[in-house]
Amino acid sequence: MLSGRRLDLLDPSPLDVEIADIAHGLARVARWNGQTRGAHAFSVAQHSILVEDIATRYEPRLDTRWRLAILLHDAPEYVIGDMISPFKQVMGGNYKEIEARLAAAIHLRFGLPPKLPAEITKLAKRADLVSAYFEAIELAGFTVEEGRRIFGQPKGFPDKLGLEPVPIDAAQSAFLARFEQLAS
Repeated sequence: MLSGRRLDLLDPSPLDVEIADIAHGLARVARWNGQTRGAHAFSVAQHSILVEDIATRYEPRLDTRWRLAILLHDAPEYVIGDMISPFKQVMGGNYKEIEARLAAAIHLRFGLPPKLPAEITKLAKRADLVSAYFEAIELAGFTVEEGRRIFGQPKGFPDKLGLEPVPIDAAQSAFLARFEQLAS
């Protein structure tokens, strides 16, 4: 990692996880494999902030530690990249095991349980699906009908969120700023 840490993918240690490395990596990982509109890729860092925001729309009184957990829901991707869900399913066991080990190390590093409570995981997945819908129709060229068919119609949201990909540095800074707000 750029911090100088050496992260063992098979046995990741929380001591080798640094938020600066996570923010740096996630700001450089493109959602939709970069197949989005705009001069910049919509990064996993931007997506993570959006998912945390959507989750808090569903649960406005959500405890700060769980907001942090949701912000970090895709944090393993700073090391392994963003794979589309169908590919993850095809890859199966080893990929999911590595992803789970990384997530556990990240959670422990930031004072979260290695495995999140089921209701937090469910909320993160729900918010992630809403984010995917809006990303699909606003950035990835899906029609509204395709978005509804694939992701479902989000209830209680406007027709569009006005998503705009930002430069890498802006995405990294925004992710770090949100992390600092939640971690302090």
